[in-house]
Amino acid sequence: MAARRQVRWHIAVFLAPAVAIYTALMIIPLFGTLVQSLMNSDGQGGHMFVGLRNFSTLFGDALWSKQFWNALGNNAWFFVVHMLVQNPIGVALAAILSTPKLRMAAFYRTAIFIPTILSFVIVGFVWKLILSPIWGIAPGMLDMVGLKSLFTPWLGKEAYALTTLALISVWQFVGIPMMLIYAALLSIPDEVIEAAEMDGITGMSQFWKIKLPLILPSIGIISILTFVGNFNAFDLIYVAQGALAGPDFSTDILGTFLYRTFFGFQLQLGDPYMGSAIAGAMFGIILVGVCIYLFGIQTRLRRYQF
Repeated sequence: MAARRQVRWHIAVFLAPAVAIYTALMIIPLFGTLVQSLMNSDGQGGHMFVGLRNFSTLFGDALWSKQFWNALGNNAWFFVVHMLVQNPIGVALAAILSTPKLRMAAFYRTAIFIPTILSFVIVGFVWKLILSPIWGIAPGMLDMVGLKSLFTPWLGKEAYALTTLALISVWQFVGIPMMLIYAALLSIPDEVIEAAEMDGITGMSQFWKIKLPLILPSIGIISILTFVGNFNAFDLIYVAQGALAGPDFSTDILGTFLYRTFFGFQLQLGDPYMGSAIAGAMFGIILVGVCIYLFGIQTRLRRYQF
């Protein structure tokens, strides 16, 4: 007689609290937002189903589409700066800190990672003080090295404000890719490194030829986390530039555009239905990006995993 298969109820018991909290705080609100994006006011205090009319207005109406595409373009640039600056610096720092002969490596890791745990409010406020042309320390510091002529009110000029905020965000979060890549480098078996050294592959050559291909899966994960995080960004822009994301909406991203639309700001009344449509568009953009990574990139990176 075949033995009865044991039912592992303990797995469901341990997962139930996390699943319940995640469903209550994430899944149900997301589903409600997507449903609300298909509704609109009926003029009598209720709502009615309008299908994709809100999305048609968002993409087709000149007043809405101009703001949406401006915010999407700013979001894309915000993401590009992180990909081209934050992640390569994170990889370089991890490679340096994983060097066995480096002294005080633990101190350097901690110092670089500390900004990650700081509040967005603190980071935004402090950097506004630093870069202020009136009472900031940036002009004085540049003057000390003879470069005061390079100073300009970066947060007050349309051409520089978004890039400046992106670089501030890079400074705050570079510790995350650094730690993830550092952990990936430490997970490389010693046998692989020893075999490379026996073949005369050492130093930078060893990193490019041996270590970098082996940490590509981790770099891929960091890239998709960067994508999701940047297209969900809101806090730093709101703290530094306000809901209007000035100057002249040059730092406006989808998060601040959603905030103004949904809740209203100053003389602008809130429209929860159009706000839900913007949130639905953000969800669609992130979903497409994640699917491209999962089905187009991750499958190719699996060959490098142990």
